[in-house]
Amino acid sequence: MMQLNPPLPLETPKGPALAHFLIDYGPEHHLCWVCFQDDTGECWTWRNPDVRAPKNITMGRRSQTHHRKTDLRVAE
Repeated sequence: MMQLNPPLPLETPKGPALAHFLIDYGPEHHLCWVCFQDDTGECWTWRNPDVRAPKNITMGRRSQTHHRKTDLRVAE
């Protein structure tokens, strides 16, 4: 577990939040972001695929659209 200093703003399924901690369970697991939601103050832990960096025109992130790549692996 790592404390983020300063906390990072993220977009989550429940709206904007600040991530205060990052949990890494190892190579076969997603990173987990421990966030406090802006609107409610609730603490939620989100997997890596569930969070996005917020809009930031300076950094070239102009929209909140989530783009998911198609999984092209062949089923075994």
